[in-house]
Amino acid sequence: MSFLEIAIIILYLVAVGWLGWMGYSKTKTSTDYLLAGRDTHPFVMALSYGATFISTAAIVGFGGVAAWLGNSLLWLTFLNIFVGVFIAFVFIGNPTRKMGLRLDAHTFPEFLGKRYDSKFIQIFAAVIILAFMPLYATAVLIGGVQFLSVYFGVNYHIALLIFSLIITAYVLAGGLKGVMYTDALQGSIMFIAMVFLIVMVVSSLGGIDAAFAKLDHVWQVTVVDRLSGVSLKELVPGSGDFMMKLSQLWGFEGWNKMPVFMSPGWLFVITTITLGVGIGVLAQPQLIVRFMTVKSKKELNRAVLVGGVFILAMTGVIFVVGSLTNAWYFENMGGKNALEAAGAIGKVIPHFINSAMPHWFSFIFLFALISAAMSTLSSQFHTMGTAVGRDIFESLGADKEKTTLWTKIGIVIVILFSVFLAYKFQKAPAIIARSTAIFFALCASIFLPSFIFGLFSKRITKPAAIASMLVGFFASSFWLLFCHFKEAKSLGIAKALFGVNSILGHSKWAFVDALVIALPLSTLTLLIVTALTKPDENIIKRAFGRN
Repeated sequence: MSFLEIAIIILYLVAVGWLGWMGYSKTKTSTDYLLAGRDTHPFVMALSYGATFISTAAIVGFGGVAAWLGNSLLWLTFLNIFVGVFIAFVFIGNPTRKMGLRLDAHTFPEFLGKRYDSKFIQIFAAVIILAFMPLYATAVLIGGVQFLSVYFGVNYHIALLIFSLIITAYVLAGGLKGVMYTDALQGSIMFIAMVFLIVMVVSSLGGIDAAFAKLDHVWQVTVVDRLSGVSLKELVPGSGDFMMKLSQLWGFEGWNKMPVFMSPGWLFVITTITLGVGIGVLAQPQLIVRFMTVKSKKELNRAVLVGGVFILAMTGVIFVVGSLTNAWYFENMGGKNALEAAGAIGKVIPHFINSAMPHWFSFIFLFALISAAMSTLSSQFHTMGTAVGRDIFESLGADKEKTTLWTKIGIVIVILFSVFLAYKFQKAPAIIARSTAIFFALCASIFLPSFIFGLFSKRITKPAAIASMLVGFFASSFWLLFCHFKEAKSLGIAKALFGVNSILGHSKWAFVDALVIALPLSTLTLLIVTALTKPDENIIKRAFGRN
C-alpha cells in the first residue's frame, strides 16, 4: 500500500474511534445507551437507518444477482424506497415513536411485549432475534472480512479478529449513540462510492442509451444465440452458461425486461426478492428501533428525503451496475458475460471493481464495503445485546439498574458467537448465504401483523398477537425447511427425510417465498382470534393514551 492509503486507513479508524467516544461521552442513562437519548438528528437517523439496512450482502450479493437476472431487480429498489422509507417514516415511524414513549419501551421486543402486556411476547421476540439474527450477522461478517483479507493480503482469521475488535469497541462504549454516529459516517462513504461508480460505469459504456442498448445485444449473443437448443445436461453446473440457460428456462427474456408473467423467474423476482425483502424491512427490529430515537414527527418527515435518496443510490445503482457488467465484460473480456468472466454470482462485483475500475476507486469501494458491513453489524450486535439484557434478563427479574451491564455482556456473547460462526463457515456455505432472506421472511411473518395492527387498532388482543406470532413462526419455518427451493435445498432437511430438495418438486409453488405464504396466515390468525376475544381496556389506555 502507498503512504496515502495507509494514512486514509488511519484517518478512518481515528474517525470511527472519535465517533464512538462521542457516543460514550453523551451516554449517561440506559435510555441513552438503548435509544440514543431519543433526540437523534434526522440526518443521522436517516443515514443510520439506511446504512443498517444496506449491508455487503445487498451490494455484493444482490449486485451479482442483478448480473444474472438483470434490471427486474429494480422493483425491489422501488419497494425499498416506497415501503421501506416513505411508508415506514411517514405513516409508521411517528405512531411507533409515540407509543414507544408512552409505554417506556426501549427495544422492539419490549415494545410488542408492553403493547400487549405480555412477557411471553417480549421474551419470544427476543429469542427469535437471538436464534436467527446471528446467521444474518455472520453472513455480513464473512463478507466484510473476506474483502479485508484479500485486499490487504492478511490471514482471514487475523482480519476477523481485528474487524470484530473494532466493532466491539465502539458498540460497547458508545451504545446506540456511538452506533448511529458511526453509521452516519459509513453511510456517507457508501453514498459517495456509489455515485462515483454509476458515473464511471455508464461513461465507460458510451452513455446511458448506448449502455442499455449494448446490454440487449449481449443477451442476444451470449444467451439466446449461444444456448439455443442446449440442455442443462450439456453444461457444467454452476458455470456462467449454466446460470444463463437456467434463467432462460425460468422465463427471463433479457436483462432489460421482466420475466414472463407467473413464470418461475417472475415468482422468484417478485415474491422472494421484491416482496421478501421489500415488505420484510418493515419488521426488522434493528430498523424499527430507529423510529424511537427521534423526538418528534418533524424529524421523521425531514429524514424521508435523505433516506430515500440514500436507498436509491445504494440499491438502484448496484442493481443497474450489476446488470451492466455484462456489457462491459463482453466488450473487454472476449465476448463473455459477467458470470462467465467472474465465475460466480458472489464474485461479479468484486471482480468487476478490480478489473474495470482504477486502483484509487478500488480503494474507495473497499471502504464502502467495509462501511456497509460495519454499519449493519454494529446495529445487529446492539439489537442482540439488548435482547439479552433488556428483554430476557430484565423481564425475568434481573436488577433494572444493571440493564446496561447485562446488555454489554449480551453484546460480547453474541459477537463471540458470530465470530465463531464466521470462523467455522468462512467458506460461506449456502445456508449462510441465504440467511438474509430467511431472517426477513421470519421477521415479517412473525412480527409484522401484531406490530402494524397493534400500532393502529385498539381492538387487537393479546391472545390474537400470541397466536399470530406462533402461526407465523411455524408456517414460515415449514415453508423454509420443506418447500421453498433455495432454502429447502440449502438446509437439506427435506432431502434427508424425503429424498427431494423440495416436497413441491418442480412446481411453481416452490419458487414462492415463505413470506407470501406465512404472512397472510399469521394476519388471518390475528384477525380471527381478535374477533373471538376482547381487548383489555387497561392495556389500551397505556398504549394509546386516554383520548
